[in-house]
Amino acid sequence: MKRLCVTSERNELLQVLNPATEELVATVPAATPADVDAAVARAAAAQRGWAAAAPADRARLLRRFAAVVDDHAEELARLEVTEAGHTIGNARWEAGNVRDLLDFAAGGVERLNGRQIPVAGGLDVTILEPLGIVGVIAPWNFPMPIAAWATAPALAAGNAVLLKPAETTPLTALRLAELALEAGLPEGLFQVLPGTGPVAGNALVEHPGIAKIVFTGSTRVGKSIMAKCADQVKRVTLELGGKSPNIVFADADLEAAAAAAPMSFLDNSGQDCCARTRILVQRSAYDRFLGLLAPAIEEIVVGDPADERTQMGPLISRAQLDRVRSYVGDDLEGIRGKAPEGPGFWFPPTVLTGVAENAPCAVEEIFGPVAVVLPFEDEADAIRLANATEYGLSGSIWTRDVGRALRASRAVRAGNLSVNSHSSVRYWTPFGGYQQSGLGRELGPDALTAFTETKNVFISTEA
Repeated sequence: MKRLCVTSERNELLQVLNPATEELVATVPAATPADVDAAVARAAAAQRGWAAAAPADRARLLRRFAAVVDDHAEELARLEVTEAGHTIGNARWEAGNVRDLLDFAAGGVERLNGRQIPVAGGLDVTILEPLGIVGVIAPWNFPMPIAAWATAPALAAGNAVLLKPAETTPLTALRLAELALEAGLPEGLFQVLPGTGPVAGNALVEHPGIAKIVFTGSTRVGKSIMAKCADQVKRVTLELGGKSPNIVFADADLEAAAAAAPMSFLDNSGQDCCARTRILVQRSAYDRFLGLLAPAIEEIVVGDPADERTQMGPLISRAQLDRVRSYVGDDLEGIRGKAPEGPGFWFPPTVLTGVAENAPCAVEEIFGPVAVVLPFEDEADAIRLANATEYGLSGSIWTRDVGRALRASRAVRAGNLSVNSHSSVRYWTPFGGYQQSGLGRELGPDALTAFTETKNVFISTEA
């Protein structure tokens, strides 16, 4: 299959490994600063025509892009299994999510309305105009959907997009760029620049021709990007780390809460900023909850991500495996599931008990299939523990008491909360974090406006 990728004489090669087997599946040229310069020039030329196109025409092309993605959904899913180790079920959902995001964004093109504001002596209107070129730096944990979170609304708002996928997962992004051209999007409008963060990523951030950066990744890197964007007063959206609570009150349906808890932090092998890795259980229900949780953890099927029965696949890399291991010592108490032995970056589902509430594994983002269970006394203690981290991305509250659910939802400092559920992300609702979990919001009804400038125009009617 042809790969759409920039090349130059100085390109290094990125090696793409299958996380389940450690086999080399592809090599991809890494973009240089010169490649970024050339891509910006192409994008600028394409964006002018795209912004000038009739809204209906832009919407029609984005819907065609969505249809082409849908036609190739299984191919994209298989690529995601190969490069990211996602289970085939998750990968199919991700390909479908890209399709849905494009469709949703297309529906907003003709509804990107300004306002008419009452003023004396004339007519005052606001106009929403595209920013120009948007740089998207996507992560390896959800390569397809998170790239589309920014790409779809940015294109719909009339911008060009330069996407830098993570070094380990460039294949689906490259294929999406090919499909965009197949759908009829103009050359240069949506380009993919595989490369390393310090080289290609930094070149995007510092390039004066790029109006906004959308970054998903670690808080440490996000802070660095924000500081560099500040030098140019460049807009930035950051979706960063998380250490989300799963609060289980004694009055909750404990069977349902325990059954749902494993995949709240094991989905995508725990490589999810929204993972509910801090399970907070009211002390009076603590022993019973653990008794229900243990068999649910032990029954999780970990294995070949291409197998339809698999619930959890490998971690993304050797480095990530080593990081997860560093948090889980042999002397820690808890519940362990099973994982394959031999080649691949495997770590078993793990629940740690008896740890201090301020232990590293309890407050730092591990980004692996590891959760801690901590007891709390009452509602106030639950809120205290839930807010006892630097993050604030998501969380869950399990209770039958509607008043308590509302009080806790108000008190937990996080951008996305679910009651008696672990659902965090819907493309038609806003997503983003508090505190060290990020800046700005993605998705939802206002997604397109995040990629626009508001221009105010006053027209005098006085003679």
